[in-house]
Amino acid sequence: MNTEERLANLERELARAKRRNRRLVVFALVAAGVAVVAAAWIGAPRKVLAESGAKAPNVVRANEFILEDADGKVRASLSVLLGGPALRLIDENANTRAMLSVLKNGPALDLIDENHKTRVALSTAKAGPRLELLDETGKGRAELAVSRIGSRLELCDEKGNRRAVLTVTENVPGLLLLDVNGKRIWQAP
Repeated sequence: MNTEERLANLERELARAKRRNRRLVVFALVAAGVAVVAAAWIGAPRKVLAESGAKAPNVVRANEFILEDADGKVRASLSVLLGGPALRLIDENANTRAMLSVLKNGPALDLIDENHKTRVALSTAKAGPRLELLDETGKGRAELAVSRIGSRLELCDEKGNRRAVLTVTENVPGLLLLDVNGKRIWQAP
């Protein structure tokens, strides 16, 4: 494979990553909508209390809120896990499929497949935002990150080895191509 073919492959991968990122943004908006609906649902008892003439409490405190479907299956939960709040969205088979959490180092959104593997991880920390795409075995295959010094797109093979790294630091683009053993094949600049 020559350099032009490799660059064409990288451009296709970048286009796919952009499409996946757009889908992730849509999913995040849907998750936010679910959170709003859950908040409204939690507020529903106030309406019932108001209609009955009883006074609603000013504050509702709990360790966990659980949203169930019509059949009584848990479909979402809002709780405190690992030292921070977490919203879990659960499928009809009781598997967590998405989790939005806020931990010590920042917020994170994980999209999880039917085999309990995180396939998309979006997070932000002091260093900056990061999007990671993982394969069915849990190995990172693509990562997009932004930091104070620039941005980076990293593509990995099926073994999780870095094969291509595209960077922009101080407005200077760079591209590094690596062989299967991690040795540099080509680099610019």
